[in-house]
Amino acid sequence: MKTNGDQELAWTVLGDGSRREILALLTRDPLAVGEIADRLPISRPAVSQHLKVLKDAGVVADQQHGTRRVYSVNAAALSALRDQLETFWSRTLDGFAETATQSINAEQDETND
Repeated sequence: MKTNGDQELAWTVLGDGSRREILALLTRDPLAVGEIADRLPISRPAVSQHLKVLKDAGVVADQQHGTRRVYSVNAAALSALRDQLETFWSRTLDGFAETATQSINAEQDETND
């Protein structure tokens, strides 16, 4: 994933539960459309549509194997999303820690007065 726009698109497409389920399956093994459809309560055409959206967002990649197209996770894309989450939580928790420290210091100042 090259830009924040790419990451935003990836987060948007992962907002769908079926797409997250498909991605979860693909994190275990590369699979063809039929194999994914066999494991989920959605139709093969629906799986194909979800895979197209995931591929367009750069989250999955496909490769031709004979007459089958096999899908796999784009590890670099997921790594970029993970990095974005880690940055978010690091900043959020740092802010929380700072606020908590200020609150504790303010309480100590009040009790010392």
